[in-house]
Amino acid sequence: VTIVETQPMKQDVVADAAALSASIAASGKAAVYGIYFDTGKSIVKPESGPALEEITRLLKQNMSLTLFVVGHTDIVGALDNNLKLSADRADAVVKALIGKGIAPSRLRAAGVGPYCPVSSNQTEEGKAKNRRVELVEQ
Repeated sequence: VTIVETQPMKQDVVADAAALSASIAASGKAAVYGIYFDTGKSIVKPESGPALEEITRLLKQNMSLTLFVVGHTDIVGALDNNLKLSADRADAVVKALIGKGIAPSRLRAAGVGPYCPVSSNQTEEGKAKNRRVELVEQ
């Protein structure tokens, strides 16, 4: 006897609007994990939808909030390429949020490449943590 259970794919949203808001209130910034790109690319992948929805919810709940959307990379690759890639990714996130109805005047994109790691670049886990988008209150 073979039993097959079908159910929708479960996707965990790493942060919700309330958690993002609390982080911004406490430290002026919030790291967002759950925005995905192919290696070396700056096109936001469809799997990023839940995280983008939470950022949109955050911005719609607090209409006076303006943010820098800051792209970060790990240390792999040339510095100039990582700086450009991080800026391009931040810009892609800003465009995605504008597409969800957020006013362009509330968002500014910036990229800092590998300059602000949150973990060691010596392990794959650390590199993954360093590849992120941060929302920084303006």
